[in-house]
Amino acid sequence: MRNFFVKFISLHKTRIWDNFKQGRNLISFSLEITARCNNNCRHCYVALSENNSFAKRKELTLKQIENIANQAVELGALGCLITGGEPLLRKDFFDIYLVLKKRGLLVSVFTNATLIKEEHIIFFRKYPPSDIEVTVYGITKETYERVTRRAGSFAEFMKGVELLLTNKIKVRFKTVVLRSNVNELTEIGRFCRKHSKDYFRFDPFLHLRFDHNPKKNNQINLERLTPREIVAIEQKDFERRQALEKDCQKLINPEFVNFNCNHLFHCGAGNTSFYVSYDGFFRLCSSLCHPSCIYDLNKGSLLDAWYNFVSKVKNMRSYNKEFILKCRKCELINLCMWCPAHAYLETGKIDGSVGYFCAVAHARADSLIHV
Repeated sequence: MRNFFVKFISLHKTRIWDNFKQGRNLISFSLEITARCNNNCRHCYVALSENNSFAKRKELTLKQIENIANQAVELGALGCLITGGEPLLRKDFFDIYLVLKKRGLLVSVFTNATLIKEEHIIFFRKYPPSDIEVTVYGITKETYERVTRRAGSFAEFMKGVELLLTNKIKVRFKTVVLRSNVNELTEIGRFCRKHSKDYFRFDPFLHLRFDHNPKKNNQINLERLTPREIVAIEQKDFERRQALEKDCQKLINPEFVNFNCNHLFHCGAGNTSFYVSYDGFFRLCSSLCHPSCIYDLNKGSLLDAWYNFVSKVKNMRSYNKEFILKCRKCELINLCMWCPAHAYLETGKIDGSVGYFCAVAHARADSLIHV
């Protein structure tokens, strides 16, 4: 591997230097080891059923994961996030974790905590994760299982969380806000902050499905809050409100009307991190699944994806006049949820305009103007 890396560097030193000048230095990456999940959450944009045999057959093998980890470390990666689906469904989870850990990576894990058992606690105490991040869908059985749509999931969740906390495994909590749990948000926030004093975040933005499943997308839309409801929640949260008010002048910028660049990507995607899907596709970020923006690692190398493919994606441009005149020049773009990844999920176009995002941005702007 090292000889290959040296040869690659010599062949692509111009591209590598250009990446360095552009601030593209790999720090961490996310590894989706399965898309399967034991829950069936109403809002989920990626998860497939636990027993989906087709998805299971397509999952990266331990050897493939080890190869990706080796290349990522050669590129300078310091950390890795293991995510899913529900990553603990993988029978070889411990082996995957150790492959990453033994490469010197700081390893974090996203889990719903329902599968946490004593064996996981023993393992995590022996090989401590950087942190384990758990999503809290509700703090009552009724609310939690209304979201997960699986009987018994709340009891499993509470047992898993108790095991983690009582054994002093570092846990961070978050929640996603949807119509099925919004009435319990205050209590969820109180629970999360009590047990995760240095960290808590909530996300009121639900994304549509990667597989574009119309039935499931309709379910997600039914769970979305209105723009006014989102703003009301943000205004009630002191930390979120303070951040928005502090950066008000930067977030609303009339000078954008003079912005003439038609590059699609003005975000940090692909600058310091990347994402690998369960079936081996490299993406600049977790949400970017447009066919032109994914790289099949089964047919190429991570080195090529990072040094060459990312630059091609970042250089993509839009010639859609509606987008250029309406969205790219909008003074509220920094208050908007719009990005190429989410535009594609919403409209099927990487430069599509999304009315829902626009309404959220204007509602946010109204709340800031009247502060």
